[in-house]
Amino acid sequence: MRTIALVRNARRDIVDDNWDDYVSTIELVDDVPTSSLRGLEEFSHVEIVFFAALAQDVPPAPWHRRPRGNDEWPDVGIFAQRNKDRPNRLLLSVVAIERVNARSLEVRGLDAINDTQVLDIKPVYSWSGPRSELRVAPWSDELGKGYF
Repeated sequence: MRTIALVRNARRDIVDDNWDDYVSTIELVDDVPTSSLRGLEEFSHVEIVFFAALAQDVPPAPWHRRPRGNDEWPDVGIFAQRNKDRPNRLLLSVVAIERVNARSLEVRGLDAINDTQVLDIKPVYSWSGPRSELRVAPWSDELGKGYF
């Protein structure tokens, strides 16, 4: 894998909430051409694939846990949650595009800290989300309150 861009924002601490309070700039690295962003201004959202360099690999991080250490939530496997500590530390976020610049993209709601390596940017198409009714664990809605 290669880094295609870097995240620039005021977020330095790894804290799980209030990501919508920050606008992040995704700056292309030098060897990625400006033309790679052409056409993104027509989209409202993109998916950002990024590498959580400061997270912990699984293992040694646990393969299961209670999300956020909350004893009221069930002990679930790593693949039933969106914890940053993952087998390959790869994360994915759907974010709103605020602005497309010549060599950067400004987005809101990216849950990545400053200097995070971006591995891919993909537009969100109207048909690229779930094609049937979405079902989620009850505790996951409570976890998401205040996340963005």
